[in-house]
Amino acid sequence: MESGSELLLGYLSGYFPILIFIFLALAFGLVTLALSYLVQPKYPESEKLSTYECGSEPFSDSRMPFPVRYYVIAMLFVIFDIEIIFLYPWAVTFDQLGLIGLVEMMIFIGLFVVAYVYAWRKGALEWD
Repeated sequence: MESGSELLLGYLSGYFPILIFIFLALAFGLVTLALSYLVQPKYPESEKLSTYECGSEPFSDSRMPFPVRYYVIAMLFVIFDIEIIFLYPWAVTFDQLGLIGLVEMMIFIGLFVVAYVYAWRKGALEWD
């Protein structure tokens, strides 16, 4: 009969390859960063240290705040993207889901239409 420590050691030995993989991934990342820091050319010039915006001179501070409307439109875009992600598997398995699947998806799409109308009426889709 095996003792508790031998059982535990046998159980944990199955995770040893994962531990080696994690160690190698961390070592690779650290060695790559250290090597790039040591090998990179270090010639600080005013031209290299200046801000760069698509090949033209910057005309304002690059740390200007974005309007909240930008983030609202971005969140709406993500939400409607997620809707499409849920629609694709439903469309693939539509034959197997039957009438109940159709009703559930109509409720799901109806909720998104209500949210879209709400956002539209609140002016969240206006870009001024």
